[in-house]
Amino acid sequence: MTGNPIALTIVDLKITPLTNQKQTIMIKKNYCLSFLIFSLSLLATLSGFAQSKMLTKGDAAPVFDAQAGMAGSEFNFSLKKALAKGPVVVYFYPSAYTGGCDAEAHAFAEMKEKFTAAGATIIGVSGDDITRLNTFSADPNYCAGKFAVAADTEGKIAASYGLVINAPRAGIKDVRGIDINHGFIPRTTYVIGKDGKIIAVFSSEIDHISATDHVEKSLAVVKGL
Repeated sequence: MTGNPIALTIVDLKITPLTNQKQTIMIKKNYCLSFLIFSLSLLATLSGFAQSKMLTKGDAAPVFDAQAGMAGSEFNFSLKKALAKGPVVVYFYPSAYTGGCDAEAHAFAEMKEKFTAAGATIIGVSGDDITRLNTFSADPNYCAGKFAVAADTEGKIAASYGLVINAPRAGIKDVRGIDINHGFIPRTTYVIGKDGKIIAVFSSEIDHISATDHVEKSLAVVKGL
């Protein structure tokens, strides 16, 4: 191609930033599309495990095995084995290192000896991965090594209890400024008897109770058994 070299330079200067801008827009669109596909895929997967409705008092509690953290160490938690020892408090919460969940974990840790005296086991369940939960389980401000927290990264456990999980949202961070890339399980506590039947259910969404109310109410139930 021939022509005035000065004119060609001016054309190049005009095209280059425009091209970079288009590339940036395309990258952002692809990221948003990928995140949307991931969220929809997660919801589609969960639908295969979901109960038609949230389990309530008198229902049989689905047993589960899950990776869990206890005082910073990973192990396999078995609800079936825990129930063989006595009642179990299974509390679902949105995410480690977020306001309400931190307060709830701290309250359970503070009351742990009272739950133990009543013969009850505590297990927290969230969509956090095991790495986050190992740290959370050992943190003296939260679980303080007093009880275990289990990873439900695919939402299968929550779905088996009929809990509708909120899809992951881009840009959400925890109190440490770290991205939260998993869906939020609604704050719900199940007190399960040794026979595997649900004795009581507490839901922040339905009952309009605070995070720490879950601790007090579940303790009152296990003390009455």
